[in-house]
Amino acid sequence: QKILEKYRDLFKLQWEGVIGNMCAPSQAEWEQLLSNCSAFLFYGMERFMSHVLLNWLIAMNIPKCRLMILLHLVRSQQSYQRITNSDIHKSCLRIALERPTQTAMLLSLTGVGSIIATQWYTSLEENAERLETLFENFLSFGKTTGQTVHVLQK
Repeated sequence: QKILEKYRDLFKLQWEGVIGNMCAPSQAEWEQLLSNCSAFLFYGMERFMSHVLLNWLIAMNIPKCRLMILLHLVRSQQSYQRITNSDIHKSCLRIALERPTQTAMLLSLTGVGSIIATQWYTSLEENAERLETLFENFLSFGKTTGQTVHVLQK
């Protein structure tokens, strides 16, 4: 929230979405947000794909989304319990499709132009630093996606 407020004046377009941990978006809300965005930011717990229905996502066509940033793969005791309970009902193949590389491929097939995503488990603090770096480079310095990814890799 603090990072969003810090860069609010530099946002050229309107941002909308779900912020906070009070409730999870419904599948209809995910669909509405993804279908109508030019950029999408997910900053959350566990795997992004564990939050959306796979059958629903692969049927989508979201070419308007030019950039998707997935700052996910954060684990807490509560999120681990949730994902464990959820994974019991999934096949090994379904769980494999939720891995970072497979997620990027699926999103690319739905029309997303560029995807920036964490590839290994991390902490909320580390993802906050990544988000700060992304916003600073995109919004303050006007760097391209590629230039910003190079900054993140350093």
